[in-house]
Amino acid sequence: MTLDEKFKALETNNAPGQEVRQNLGDLNTIMLGEKLDGVHVDFSHGDVDAFPPTPGSNAAWKEGFSRGGCQAYTEYRGSAEIRNRLAARLGKFTGRRIEANSELIITPGTQGALFLALGSTVDAGTKVAVVDPDYYANRKLVKFFGGDVVPIPLNYKDSQSENSPDLNRIEDAFKAGAKVLVFSTPNNPTGLVYSNTTITKIADLAATHDVSVIVDQLYSRMLYSGEVYTHLCSCDVQPENLITVMGPSKTESLSGFRLGVAFGTPKLIERMESLQAIVSLRAAGYNQAVLDTWFQEPLGWMENRIREHESIRDELLQTFRAANIYTASPQAGSYLFPQLPLLSVDLYIFIRLLRYQAKVIVTHGSEFDPACIDSIRLNFSQDHSAAVAAAKRIVKMVEIYSI
Repeated sequence: MTLDEKFKALETNNAPGQEVRQNLGDLNTIMLGEKLDGVHVDFSHGDVDAFPPTPGSNAAWKEGFSRGGCQAYTEYRGSAEIRNRLAARLGKFTGRRIEANSELIITPGTQGALFLALGSTVDAGTKVAVVDPDYYANRKLVKFFGGDVVPIPLNYKDSQSENSPDLNRIEDAFKAGAKVLVFSTPNNPTGLVYSNTTITKIADLAATHDVSVIVDQLYSRMLYSGEVYTHLCSCDVQPENLITVMGPSKTESLSGFRLGVAFGTPKLIERMESLQAIVSLRAAGYNQAVLDTWFQEPLGWMENRIREHESIRDELLQTFRAANIYTASPQAGSYLFPQLPLLSVDLYIFIRLLRYQAKVIVTHGSEFDPACIDSIRLNFSQDHSAAVAAAKRIVKMVEIYSI
């Protein structure tokens, strides 16, 4: 792969959360009707004004700043004191003891952790099993590092069966030489949570076939009513090489601090630190102090945040399903992945029309799976009434442009 091809694989022009680079002039020839009234809603990321950061985060950042150089220039893998406190909390959360010095690294966001983890396991020609649909950066980074993507379909449209990646396809991929598996649970973009049976089977298959596993658990704190979560790192049988990625981000509205953590196999954590040392040196030193507020929120704060998001989820599901727009029901997190009916315009054009005509920004489904050319992703961590009104405008736009 040439250098130009490597960077083309990143496809960052219209990445989620980035302003769409577009010329709206050509839309005038296909627009039907007037612009729809309503407040601008950007579903490409969460609204930290509607859901502000965790209490104490600003004070923690200021305290980190006040410490001066000792906090500004931490070890490459992060402040030892903060890692010690994090290891204890994460160990309690996941049910597995974590050794702070050798098994944990603080990174510039979970995106940074994912980059480091894949960079530490993927080389030119490495076969990597990638679940589809899943987080948009997985496939892109595998290609950037020269790996070969082996797609694993996720069953998320059949409500009568277990929401799970195709375990037979995973086993076949491992037998055919795939040496890395990367996936998220709760899944981004569908919000589905892998069951205990699925996680246990994945761990067993990876251990049997000596496959490295990178599991993104970013949304594992925001579980909706009745949902149960299994941490792969707590399974009785585990792969020899395992990295778990987490961080205080969307759930806690701390994305702006760009903080993530990864924990797992010491050899891989050491590689990740070596790579971080030449990419960013460390997660921003002062910002690391904010991690002391993670898992330390006031009593009832997380439960209330979950209730508020579950309420938004339920009303959005009702809105789309009343219009016969299929949407899997998220079990966790803050994402919806509606599948739209056949439209009279290309979905890329439709998304541009949504922005121009309905004041709504969404993300194209193909970011998460090349085959999802009829789906859009919404982050519904928004003002409740604004999110519902925007969803109704999406339904109206579908009515205008459907065949």
